[in-house]
Amino acid sequence: MPTEAIRMDAISGDGTRTGRVMAAIRARVASRQLPAGAKLPSIRALAKTLQVSTSTVVEAYERLVAEGLIRSRPGSGFYVASAAAPLALSEIGPPRDRAIDPLWVSRQSLDAATGDLMPGCGWLPPDWMPEAGMRRALRGLARADETALFDYGTPLGLPPLRQWIARRLAEKGVEAPPNQILLTDSGTQSIDLICRLLVGPGDVVLVDDPCYFNFQALLRAHRVTIVGVPYTPAGPDVEAFAKVCAEAKPRLYITNSAIHNPTGATLSPVTAHRILKLAEQHGLTIVEDDIFADFELTPAPRLAAFDGLERVIEIGSFSKTLSASARCGFIAARPDWIDRLVDLRIATSFGGGRLNAELTLSLLRDAGTRKHLEGLRLRLARAMAEVSARLRGIGLKPWIEPEAGMLLWCRLPGDLDAADVARAALAEGVILAPGNVFSVSQTAGSYLRFNVSQCGDARVFSVLERAIRQSQR
Repeated sequence: MPTEAIRMDAISGDGTRTGRVMAAIRARVASRQLPAGAKLPSIRALAKTLQVSTSTVVEAYERLVAEGLIRSRPGSGFYVASAAAPLALSEIGPPRDRAIDPLWVSRQSLDAATGDLMPGCGWLPPDWMPEAGMRRALRGLARADETALFDYGTPLGLPPLRQWIARRLAEKGVEAPPNQILLTDSGTQSIDLICRLLVGPGDVVLVDDPCYFNFQALLRAHRVTIVGVPYTPAGPDVEAFAKVCAEAKPRLYITNSAIHNPTGATLSPVTAHRILKLAEQHGLTIVEDDIFADFELTPAPRLAAFDGLERVIEIGSFSKTLSASARCGFIAARPDWIDRLVDLRIATSFGGGRLNAELTLSLLRDAGTRKHLEGLRLRLARAMAEVSARLRGIGLKPWIEPEAGMLLWCRLPGDLDAADVARAALAEGVILAPGNVFSVSQTAGSYLRFNVSQCGDARVFSVLERAIRQSQR
């Protein structure tokens, strides 16, 4: 491992020089960039690189030996201990305040106490979901034969559900026959499988800046190099995208195009064509996450529709509109990739979630589901207007007025630090999503993402206003 690979930038450790050297090495081991058995730089070489004394490096190495993280071979040097440390996602990449760490924010929302308010989360409240239809589907499934209740799913997943998805994709202009659709447990599992197929440690993956924060968390688990491309109201900044493609040689680009997370923006046809042209020029594969498709009032351009699933992979799920509990997602891709993804799916989770697929299909076929979705889109439009007005009233400015969906990306007054505001609000049981959670470059520090469906309680705005005042002091 070259000494240049170990740096102390932004590594705090215990505050001492020795502690910072130790923290820098721990971070490299935790991210598997220094794997088990790897030789560490010599004492003199590391001291020169980190601009510390050799005695500081000697002390750091001795302490790490005592911890069991590394071991000494007399006459040879120091090596990472053979027992690999458990993978620590929070230690991969630059250290972040927990208030703006994607994993921490996800934990706060998923583990929220009863009574906590969650305007920063990314899903609908239970009373916005199709409860009556779900209960009918559950009753119907209880009467199903034993195969549906107890057996593994087929390799591609439930055929009637794949046929339904194929018809739905065709409505969006995406031609994907059922044999090019693989059912998964979620959109997140879909991306995980695609990353297992197409990228390896150290490969460059592009994301929007800002982007859905769990994209970053998942990519960190795959130990890739994440590069952000600035996002505009019409899609990614094309000039910046072209520059990154030429310089970084990325393997993959992951994005939302119909309704962007966190900004609520919609991809323009012109930008879509230019991005696809650049992808073809640089051999780039695009993963298009279409998880918010059912919220659209007017269908937006789909990269997969323009591309014909040649280098675009379309993924989706039903967690945002039907149920986040009955997990079910899908991947639509070219046939040879689907074949390899099936093998990966079997290797990592064996048979698919047959029960959830049956439940999802039953709910999709329920007569009330279409009516529910139509009503949901109108309800979200009303909430968007109301929440936008209330936020403007306390000094926040929406980046754009989204055409549809539930997400509103807002700038705080006076360039306040959103992490400070989020901490103050959390003390009063309100969970916010500060902007730098979504930003690879950490340039969205004065933004917050709001979920308008989770802002029905007036306490959201009173607590937010107090948190802003507290942060202004």
